[in-house]
Amino acid sequence: MDRVIERKKWNSKRLLTIGGVTALVGLVAGSVMLTSGKSKLNVDTERITVSNVTKGSFQEIIPLNGIVMPVTTIYLDAVEGGRVEKLFVEDGATMKKGQPILKLANTDLELSLANEETAVFNVLTQMQISRDNARQNTISKLNQMAEVESGLKEAERVYKLNKKLYDQKAIGLQEYQKSENDYNYAVRRKRLTTQILNQDSTAMNQQTQQSKESYAHMKSTLELMRKKVGDLIVRAPVDGQLTSLDAEIGQSKQKGGRLGQIDVLSGFKVRVDVDEHYITRVYNGQTGDFTLGNKTYNLKIKKVYTQVANGRFQVDMQFTGAMPKDIRRGQSLQIRLALSDETQAVMVPKGGFYTQTGGNWIFKLSEDGKTAYKVDVQLGRQNPDYYEVMQGLKAGDRVVTSSYENYGDMQELVLK
Repeated sequence: MDRVIERKKWNSKRLLTIGGVTALVGLVAGSVMLTSGKSKLNVDTERITVSNVTKGSFQEIIPLNGIVMPVTTIYLDAVEGGRVEKLFVEDGATMKKGQPILKLANTDLELSLANEETAVFNVLTQMQISRDNARQNTISKLNQMAEVESGLKEAERVYKLNKKLYDQKAIGLQEYQKSENDYNYAVRRKRLTTQILNQDSTAMNQQTQQSKESYAHMKSTLELMRKKVGDLIVRAPVDGQLTSLDAEIGQSKQKGGRLGQIDVLSGFKVRVDVDEHYITRVYNGQTGDFTLGNKTYNLKIKKVYTQVANGRFQVDMQFTGAMPKDIRRGQSLQIRLALSDETQAVMVPKGGFYTQTGGNWIFKLSEDGKTAYKVDVQLGRQNPDYYEVMQGLKAGDRVVTSSYENYGDMQELVLK
């Protein structure tokens, strides 16, 4: 008799299949859980900087580098070209106005001066000769006039006498007419002589005036030439310190070439380099300060140079109030330039975190201080110490402000 064999519900093959599927589902679920959870990193609190977010007075300030310069600088250029023949002083010397600095030699210019002096001397000599000739001519004309006037008087006397005698029938008509003709000739001769004398006098005056003008012009040219030769000796235009002297004995200098400069020592200014990013926010009258010898000194922008070179532009700042006694030309200063007035703001201290985050997020500590997690923030203005917090943080929050360079894409820091 046959026996019914009962079929087994859980054989080994089915058990293996179910186990494999279960393991696979578990693996997938574990992977999903691991990838969907926050990535964490254990961090030693001694190796990070934790700062408090505060609220208080905030002023936007940018740090800048400034160079101390004389308040006035006068450049020395070669008015005339030439070869450096003599140096009277050395670079750095304190000068008085008019004191000689160096002498240039220019043979062509000196020869031109000698020729001009000779020409002026010749003109002067010719003027003297012309004046003597004119004087002699005038004397001759005056003598001639004297003779004419004497002849006229004599002719007039004879004419009047003969007229009486003729009226009295004492002389004949022919003798009377001769005396009348002689008288009329003497009158005409005097009139002509007077006209000639006046014309000569006018011509002489014109010639004298032209000679004077020509001489004056040549003399002016001579003075100009002498001045040009005199400019071969370069002198200090004002009292001050000679700096940047660029001249050596025997060196040739072109006309208009830079020889050096005179720094007026009556005061100093500070020339500051500013990033072109701030060109629309920097203007005359803005204030700044710097610290030197544990004292703070105030400055004010006097002039803005709007020309941009290599991404930067320059401003000149003058002292307002006291000036450091031991300040020197060329000295570097760390200037703090204020771009805004003081306002109340939420602030976070500056730190290395900004390099990795760009100010878009920050690690904020939990209330118990055991972890720090990412939060989105918006930072605004800045000064050397703080960033202005626009949103994402409030006063009293604690944040990690040190560098995030080793944190990668971590979402949470576990503080140990």
